[in-house]
Amino acid sequence: MRAPRRDGPPTARRPVQHVSAPGRRLLAVTIIVPVLDEAHIIEAALTRLRRDFGDCELIVVDGGSSDDTTHLAATHARVLSASPGRALQMNEGARHADGDVLWFVHADTAIDPQALHQLRAALADPGTVGGGLSLRFDRYTPSLDYLARVSTLRARRLHHVFGDQAMFVRREVFERLGGFAPLPLMEDLEFSRRLHRTGRMVVLPATSTASSRRFTRHGTLRMIAFMQYLKLLFLAGVSPERIRLRYDAGPGIALPRLPGTPPARDRTPRSPDAMKETRHGH
Repeated sequence: MRAPRRDGPPTARRPVQHVSAPGRRLLAVTIIVPVLDEAHIIEAALTRLRRDFGDCELIVVDGGSSDDTTHLAATHARVLSASPGRALQMNEGARHADGDVLWFVHADTAIDPQALHQLRAALADPGTVGGGLSLRFDRYTPSLDYLARVSTLRARRLHHVFGDQAMFVRREVFERLGGFAPLPLMEDLEFSRRLHRTGRMVVLPATSTASSRRFTRHGTLRMIAFMQYLKLLFLAGVSPERIRLRYDAGPGIALPRLPGTPPARDRTPRSPDAMKETRHGH
């Protein structure tokens, strides 16, 4: 159920209803940006989104920042608060959105200005329910380029769209599916698997340029292997909380067993679909 509308800054008003042809209204799009302690990048990110997608509603959902993120964001967008966790934050943003389409964008990604036109063109087909953008990184190395190409191919073939690919979805489909599951990690993978069962998903040629900072810090090839390991854990039924702890710790750090969790060998059995996806790799 959508929340009652609350007043926001003038720049956060209801999306402008543009008309592309006589009697035909373009889909209204709401951009939702989940944030947590992003003061160092939030103004640049929101300025870019305002410049390139000026007819979109822009909502920022803060998960409890301890810096000036919300203050800086408030001059560019409507700012909401939610419990920390991207799934919870994005669900809160969706609950207050006015758009026909929900477009989830991370603060540390840069979106190709052509993306909005391509998004609307793709959703002109009523059988298309959502999708994402082609992935690239903010610096070039052969290994990062390989990862970007394989990730885009994975999204096209397996319909696994991750947050750094700027996932978009029709709002009525999002609401019918109950939004993102309240998971501490992999909420995008879990949702895209459910979304694919409802209709066609597309990967647009326009790019989402993601930050490479985590890959640079830990080593690209090492992080690629690490992320595949985390996805396999998720598909094998390992506790999402344990996967989050593993992700936060980074590669090469052994974690103690969580209180009340079964040994690693006692995991939720994999479904045939999950086993099939695991065999496909990235």
